[in-house]
Amino acid sequence: MNAFIDSPRTAAADADQGDHEFSFAAADFEKVRKLIYQRAGISLHEGKRAMVYSRLSRRLRETGHQSFKDYLQWLEAASGPNGEQEWQQFINCLTTNLTAFFREDHHFIAFAEALKAFVGKAPRIWCNAASTGEEPYSIVMVLAEVLGERTAARLMASDIDTKVLATARRGVYSADARGLSPERMRRHFLRGTGTNSGSIRIKPELGQMVDFKPFNLMTPHWSMGEPFDMVFCRNVMIYFDHDTQRKVLERIHGVMKPGSLLFVGHSENFTDARDLFHLRGKTIYQRV
Repeated sequence: MNAFIDSPRTAAADADQGDHEFSFAAADFEKVRKLIYQRAGISLHEGKRAMVYSRLSRRLRETGHQSFKDYLQWLEAASGPNGEQEWQQFINCLTTNLTAFFREDHHFIAFAEALKAFVGKAPRIWCNAASTGEEPYSIVMVLAEVLGERTAARLMASDIDTKVLATARRGVYSADARGLSPERMRRHFLRGTGTNSGSIRIKPELGQMVDFKPFNLMTPHWSMGEPFDMVFCRNVMIYFDHDTQRKVLERIHGVMKPGSLLFVGHSENFTDARDLFHLRGKTIYQRV
């Protein structure tokens, strides 16, 4: 029986030249930059030209378009549910999803320490770059370890990319996934057998602690319910320009409790937003 059981991711400027399958003029690249910035706030620099060609050319094949110009004209004219679905596919193609379990482990040490103030309580936490699930599941593992597996604490885990969210919801990973200690693998995962051998799945009780949902940080009006006690927004702002960063930080500030913690990526620095957050630890900020 196949089951899961308890265990004891630079082209030249003239990218339309050469052996490319599709015509990809400089004007096409500029159009892509404009559209992804408008839709997702992502700022693509010139060095991303080859990446854009590689990822979007797959979408041209799937939709039957013969050039980027034709595809982009079709995309801009798309409307209704089918149009929104294609816009989502466009976004999915251009987002980057690099993640691992317990990445930047100092955050999880600080997170565990902060959770001690919530013993007997149910902190509200948001991970807004869930990707394929490694980060949100790392968060709930620590929740279970500090507050107990019966904690009422819940995690909202969102991402703009619907494709990676589908992977996250499944909660199935390779048994040699980076960042997992043998102890945590035994405690928090089920081991695959048969055709699932070599795979692990997050235990149901932890999976039920996570509410996965698609969310675009460029959405102008956020409706989040009760404010959050902690927010993980790691390695997201690096894809935004300064003005977009400020806009998103203001919105995050607005859905957090006073004194709550914001965990950000290792190359992200928001010391010019001291009116919103002040630095408390290594890439950890506290809401003013």
